[in-house]
Order: sequence, then C-alpha cells, then structure tokens
Amino acid sequence: MNTPLAERLRPKQLKDYLSQTHLVGEQGVLTLQLKQGVIPSMIFWGPPGTGKTTLANIIANESNRPFYTLSAINSGVKDIREVIDKAKQSGGLFTTKNPILFIDEIHRFSKSQQDSLLQAVEKGWVTLIGATTENPSFEVIPALLSRCQVYVLNSFNKIDLEALLKRAIEEDEYLSKFDINLEETETLIRLSGGDARKLLNIFELIVTSFNPDDSITITNDIVATKVQNNTVRYDKTGEQHYDIISAFIKSIRGSDPNAAVYWLARMIEGGEDVKFIARRLLILASEDIGNANPTALIMANNTFQAVSIIGHPESRIILSQCTIYLASSPKSNSAYEAIGKAQQLVKETGDLSVPLSIRNAPTKLMKELGYGDNYHYAHNYEQNFAMHEFLPDSITNTKLYEPGNNARENTHREFLKQRWKDKYNY
Repeated sequence: MNTPLAERLRPKQLKDYLSQTHLVGEQGVLTLQLKQGVIPSMIFWGPPGTGKTTLANIIANESNRPFYTLSAINSGVKDIREVIDKAKQSGGLFTTKNPILFIDEIHRFSKSQQDSLLQAVEKGWVTLIGATTENPSFEVIPALLSRCQVYVLNSFNKIDLEALLKRAIEEDEYLSKFDINLEETETLIRLSGGDARKLLNIFELIVTSFNPDDSITITNDIVATKVQNNTVRYDKTGEQHYDIISAFIKSIRGSDPNAAVYWLARMIEGGEDVKFIARRLLILASEDIGNANPTALIMANNTFQAVSIIGHPESRIILSQCTIYLASSPKSNSAYEAIGKAQQLVKETGDLSVPLSIRNAPTKLMKELGYGDNYHYAHNYEQNFAMHEFLPDSITNTKLYEPGNNARENTHREFLKQRWKDKYNY
C-alpha cells in the first residue's frame, strides 16, 4: 500500500482526534469555537507529528468552510496572492463563514511573504491557520502574530501513543490482515519521541517486515532489531536549540552536574556547534560564579580555546570536564548584579560630571582649572589605600557591589569593610 499508515489513520472528525485535550476536549477552546461557529485566525505551534495539519483539516470540515492550503517551503508571494484571490471569490458565497487558508511551516516565510497575508487576515477575507514547529515569537512578524491566536500542541504522551497503535491494529484495513500482539511498547514510544507520525511509520515498517501469515508479537527487542537507532530531534536554529541550552545553563547554575552533562550530551548528539556551547560556559563562569571562584573563568576560557583547536568529537571530553567543574563550583552573581545596578543608575542619572580630583590633567590649562587637585595616590599611603571620593557628588556613597555569601567573597567583604568603614555599609 503506497499511502503511509499515518495518512491512512488521519482523523476526519474532532471526536476521533487523540491528545491535545486542552484544545479539543469537551471544554477545549477549539471545541467551543467550533460549536459557536466563530473561528479566529490562529497559529498551531508544536513539535512534528502532533496533529497540526490534521486539526486544520478538521476545523475546515466541521465548520463547512472552503479550505486552501500552502506550504511555506515552495510558495512565494505570488502563490499567496493567487490563493487569497480565490478565497475572496469563494467567500462571496458565504455570509459569516470566510474560507480557511492553511499554511504549513509558516516560520519559513520571509517577512515580505508574511506581510502579504496581513490585509487578507485584517479584512477577514480568509481565516489563517498557520502551523509551525518554531517559536512564533521569533519566527512570525509581530503584526501578523497580533492578529492570530497562538495554540500550543504538546508531544503525544505514552497513553495517547499506545491508543494510536491499538487504533492502527484494529481499524487500518491493511494492518488488520496481520495477527499482531502488542506486548511491549517502550522502545517504540522512545524512538517516536512523542511524534505520532513517526510512531506509525516505525510501526508499519516493523509489521511489514513480516509475512502476512506470521503471528507477530511486538516486543522491545523486536523493535530494536528491526529499527536502526533514531536520530535525536534537535534543531540548531529553532526552539529545541533555545530550550536545551536554557536547561543546560540552569542545571549548571543550580549546581547539578548530572543534569548539566545530560543536556550537554543532548546538544552534542544533536550536532550543536561546540564553540557555541563553550561560549555559553564562558559567560556563565562570570555571570553565575564570578568572584566566588575566579578560576572558573580561567577554566571556561581555556575550554573555549581548547575546543576551537580540538573540534568534534574529542572536544566533548573537554566540555564535560568544564561543565562538571562549573556545576560543582560555588556560585555568585554579584558581578552580574553590580553592572546591572550601575547601568540602571547611569540611565537614571545621565552624564554626571567626573569629580575634578580624579580627572586627567595632561595640559597646563586643565591643571589651572583644578583637574587632578587633591588626588590621593593610593600607593603613597599605608596599605596602599587613602580615603577618597571617586563617585560624582550626586550619587556619593552609592553601593553597587554586594559581595556574595561565599568563602572567597566574604574575604572581599572584610577587605572593603576595613577600608571603607561605614561609607558603603559592608
């Protein structure tokens, strides 16, 4: 049979749709919209194989609206305008039911292509349904995004995927010819990664490797034997990229080397640029560890230099060492907080004058104007310190650096307290 199993099993009605109960359950937003007959323009955002295209088709069928479809992979502005013209003409036959224009992978449209949709959506010539695997906040222009509702579709859970397999065995005309016993599903579900389409494709591949006269028992070992190792789903420019690097950084910040190494492995197996990972470690070493352990910055910098020379696959060892070191290091964001406070103060107070005593005085005129007067050269004093005012008059005594509560920065606190006494309240 030439038509893939996933296509043969594609539901035609909302009642047959599995998963996404927050959208299509009894009180789901799409269920209620279909009952009311008011369908807004919308964008379905979710991983591959979560039923975005299927939902668009069901909405069109159940709302009895003309349905037009484009794929952003091979459509241009000309194609968009042609479809909109057709939709406007067919929409003339309806009073409240304007046609639906479904655009698959809408994130692939350029800004000008997305711009060409604005008027049609604004005027109500079409109801736009876009499907994307990428975060619409990054990939859809604000003007179009503001005219659409964004609905998130989640990866199928184990219960949904097992129900889908049972439906395939019971309802598919071709698979019903086989004697199939679904004994174990863990490996099938793991290989699918929550992608229903992928699950059904793998399942059909396994079943059709047997003869129709065979009695087939699906076990984890059978699946592992029949199917090669799956490729980790990781889009280096998309949502997975941002989510996983976020999980990686937060695991290190949270001092969990086990989770940190796991997310590192996810990125490495997904083909992430090792220099990108090393750059993020370099930033983290200063932002989240800082003066609690200044060696962390040296370690991260050496890691960046090393992976730039070594490359893949050996660089994974260096990245792992640095990741574990940073995750196991004491943490402080005091340097990060200090520069943030300082920048905010600059924004609030503007270009305050530099005190005369610490201005540079390279010319005779500047010296006559008082530049550099009464400056105390620290090295001329005991312990290389002299009480002086270095901030502008209007913000004197403003404390921006608050040492963290860790062994290293507690010594900073004592040092500053001894020199500045009560000026900064350390």
